Amino acid sequence: MAVQFASLVRGVGGMGLMTGEVVKGTFTTKFQVREFLEQAWFITSVTMLPAVLVSIPFGAVISLQVGNLAGQLGAQSFAGATAVLAVVREAAPMAAALIIAGAAGSAICSDMGSRKIREEIDAMEVLGIDPVVRLVIPRVLACLFVSVMINGIVIATGIGGGYFFTVIIQGGSAGAFLSSFTALASLPDLYISMVKAALFGFLAAIIGAYNGLNAQGGPSGVGRAVNEAVIIAFMMLFVLNSIMTAVYFQIVPQDGL
Repeated sequence: MAVQFASLVRGVGGMGLMTGEVVKGTFTTKFQVREFLEQAWFITSVTMLPAVLVSIPFGAVISLQVGNLAGQLGAQSFAGATAVLAVVREAAPMAAALIIAGAAGSAICSDMGSRKIREEIDAMEVLGIDPVVRLVIPRVLACLFVSVMINGIVIATGIGGGYFFTVIIQGGSAGAFLSSFTALASLPDLYISMVKAALFGFLAAIIGAYNGLNAQGGPSGVGRAVNEAVIIAFMMLFVLNSIMTAVYFQIVPQDGL
């Protein structure tokens, strides 16, 4: 138990130090444009289709549940407002975060781990090249950027799916669905959604890079590092989402009907 606790403390501390190095290096070192573009394209290619496919059932389930509940309460005209609020504020950033952590985070971890066990990281350090600046920062920034873009795609697709299932499947009013968008949701909800997505992407990339750079034990060690990175990222994302949502409710007043 003591050994596991010490390992946990070292891991949290190491991720904190890497976060500081990434933030500092982003503003004090030369920006790796080519590496950033390559990683952004790669992350987009592995997350775009899953994001679209996941966002459709997200919007469908939310719209079906909200539509039935609104109908029971006699507030069918507000089905669109509640569906949009749920998708924008919670469903979209969480869906984007899980996809980024599962696909991009694991890819970053496996890449860093493979370089580590092939001693490429050690060779870079011997040559005076900082692996964090050369490899980690472009991947973290690319993950952050793509997370925001994926979040926007998930919002658009989720709302489209919600419209389809509310209006076409359940026979709701298209005018009421569209006109009620701003009844509950507001621009701060979109802003916090984008901030969540950016922080989730940043965190997933940091966790993946740290676990990869500290992988040991050959190929099997890289596999364990990837599994740990995905699990830790999922746990941290849910905790961070709960904290950010609670703080947001305390800072931003909520609209009423």
